[in-house]
Amino acid sequence: MKHTKRLSLAAAGASLALVLAGCGSSGGDAGAQSSGIEVPDFPVAESVGDSEGQVNIVAWAGFVEDGSTNPDADWVTDFEQQTKCQVNRKVGATSDEMVQLMRTGEYDVVSASGDASLRLIAGGDVQPLNTDLIPNFGNLVEGLKGQLYDNLNGKTYGVPIGRGANVLMYNTESVKQAPDSWADTWESDSPYKGKIMAYDSPIFIADAALYLMSTRPELGITNPYALDESQLAAAVELLKQQNEIAGEYWNDALKAVSSISTGTASLGTGWQVVVNLATADGGKVASVLPKEGATGWSDTWMISSKTKNQNCAYKWIDWASSAEVNAQIAQNFGMAPANKEACEGTKENEAHCETFHATDEEYYKQVWMWTTPVEQCIDGRTDVKCTNYQQWTKAWTEVKG
Repeated sequence: MKHTKRLSLAAAGASLALVLAGCGSSGGDAGAQSSGIEVPDFPVAESVGDSEGQVNIVAWAGFVEDGSTNPDADWVTDFEQQTKCQVNRKVGATSDEMVQLMRTGEYDVVSASGDASLRLIAGGDVQPLNTDLIPNFGNLVEGLKGQLYDNLNGKTYGVPIGRGANVLMYNTESVKQAPDSWADTWESDSPYKGKIMAYDSPIFIADAALYLMSTRPELGITNPYALDESQLAAAVELLKQQNEIAGEYWNDALKAVSSISTGTASLGTGWQVVVNLATADGGKVASVLPKEGATGWSDTWMISSKTKNQNCAYKWIDWASSAEVNAQIAQNFGMAPANKEACEGTKENEAHCETFHATDEEYYKQVWMWTTPVEQCIDGRTDVKCTNYQQWTKAWTEVKG
């Protein structure tokens, strides 16, 4: 089972000169209904015809499985037999790699994270979808409908696969009292100095901004992905403070499992699947969604604007979005499924959905999903420019030294 998700997040690049007009959503609320984003105009498919014979997919490890990695994980074989579409999979290691691969025109479908999807849309690399051709689209959980990272100007560009929060995980032998705040991971007087874990990526700047939203309201931060220069400077200052007390940075989930299980790290930012793997290995590990909330991630299936296998692409997305297959993907990878019916049918489905808060919208209203920062502030401000991902990448290098 592979759980090393996004190992690094790529810089936004010049293609993200987006014209955003006051479009953002707080926490996990739906309704990204941005207007004014200039994107290439592509026709929407009107029907799904005969299979072209293949579909080329670039996806995170664990999303497209044919039983060769794990005999218990196979939802590709039946798809190929029923649709006559051979699946050719390329495992993507990073969001940057996925964006570059999709720009070659050699891939039909991608499982894009929120930091990559806006770039793909703005760059004309993916096409708007006709959701009427994807019957399983109608079974999405409420919190994944109409979000900024896959819906623009009234058009749907992606079909959600799942979501997860970046939780505060802790070793219960080191941290005797369950924490309810991120404070001990940020403040210089933390009793866990030298044993704090932080996520190694520029997008982690949003975690600092989220903490500042609660502790320094005078900064005026209302969306952790919409930071003007002074707000970014404050986040960088906090990150440098954390750098003095952090014991390690991680971008490999298995490394995180080892550190938190053994007590090498006492607490820090993690994923629920890291906690699950750690406890399964006998580690004394727990997690909590702190009172300040958390950042998080969501992935969506998208179709290339250059696809030569559009029929098979639509067939794949509908297949992968069915309750049965979406449940398998979510359980194999370690996330909350996007199809609400994936939480029904078996005790295993119900237990998994409970662990990952799959249909708990109050939980996800406290989670700010990764969204690429761009110059026009997505919090609605028009009197200032916000910082973009290139600036965040430069700032992250400054933090890490």
